[in-house]
Amino acid sequence: MTLEFLLTSLVIIASPGTGAIYTVAAGLSGGTRASFIAAFGCTLGIVPHMLAAVSGLAALLHTSALAFQILKYLGVAYLLYMAWAMFRDRGLLSLNDEAAGKSVRQVIVSAIFINLLNPKLSIFFFAFLPQFVKADDASPVSRMLELSLVFMALTFVIFAAYGAFAAAVRRHVISSASVQTWMRRGFAAAFAALAAQLALASR
Repeated sequence: MTLEFLLTSLVIIASPGTGAIYTVAAGLSGGTRASFIAAFGCTLGIVPHMLAAVSGLAALLHTSALAFQILKYLGVAYLLYMAWAMFRDRGLLSLNDEAAGKSVRQVIVSAIFINLLNPKLSIFFFAFLPQFVKADDASPVSRMLELSLVFMALTFVIFAAYGAFAAAVRRHVISSASVQTWMRRGFAAAFAALAAQLALASR
């Protein structure tokens, strides 16, 4: 593992995206525990993309326009659903409501789907990981799995940090009903914008 791989991974993971935004939203709405659960779910959502890259399935998404478009628009639909659900939510948050109306299973499933239904992530793994595997490596698959696990660990740590920060300022958000309303609208707009970005994405 090289310093270049670690730095590149950190830059990619720390860049705001669907997973980071979802984890921050979970931290604001459900507290530290919810944000860690969301970070864990987003990390699990990487697993299918990692396996696709290692097995070569990501190449299908890269070469097949139909497969890419199907997965892409499923992702767009799910992000729009998240935006609509966030926008129409009228419940007020409470410091005593750690789960914020969502079970652990619901938070994890939502987080997994956010990353799972993003074909760009599979192609990213397909293009990114091989760059850090030497041509003469005795076991390139094992090497890619090792790098993927490191990438996942970094994802969890960074997303958890985002969520923990959001949870730390949660009291200030909850103290004002108007702030809560604008916060939800802001996250709804962010998910809608990410859906539009994904819809315009090409292979």
